Amino acid sequence: MACLLNRSILVKEMEEKERETVRGVLVDSYQQFEAVFDPERWTDYLNELISSIDHPNIDKLLVAKRDKEVLGSLQLFPSAEKAYTKWDVQIDAPIIRFLGVHPLARGLGVGRELLKAAISYLETQRAASVFLHTTDTMEQAIKLYESFGFIRDLSKEFYTDDRLIKCYRFDLN
Repeated sequence: MACLLNRSILVKEMEEKERETVRGVLVDSYQQFEAVFDPERWTDYLNELISSIDHPNIDKLLVAKRDKEVLGSLQLFPSAEKAYTKWDVQIDAPIIRFLGVHPLARGLGVGRELLKAAISYLETQRAASVFLHTTDTMEQAIKLYESFGFIRDLSKEFYTDDRLIKCYRFDLN
């Protein structure tokens, strides 16, 4: 990654020619979590990350860039049913999945810009709320979500592999 300071971040929908770059940045963004998973679970999660870029139900796949350099991405789905294949979560509202920022681009506001773009798009779609799920392992992401105005929605939380999957909701006006 080249020097990233003092250049504006542009968020737009992913172009087909960026697919493999976005996939690589997403994997790099989550690599730090390998140590908290057992090896088999990490392999499954890594495969889910890799294939997520090709998920047929993505409504929007937003990419944050500086110049031509991909810094991060965010996936938007129309509902939990469309977003999750393993979990039976009843949310008939947009879902954010796999917000990832390359490690060298962290602290520059990339995640915040991705969230702003997602919310802006959802406002044009007249969505009432947007949801996302996360775990305590992703401390920095939780800080971002809470500072952005997301609130916990305990009614949409669940456990998997003895791990609490927290739900956050952002209400649009």
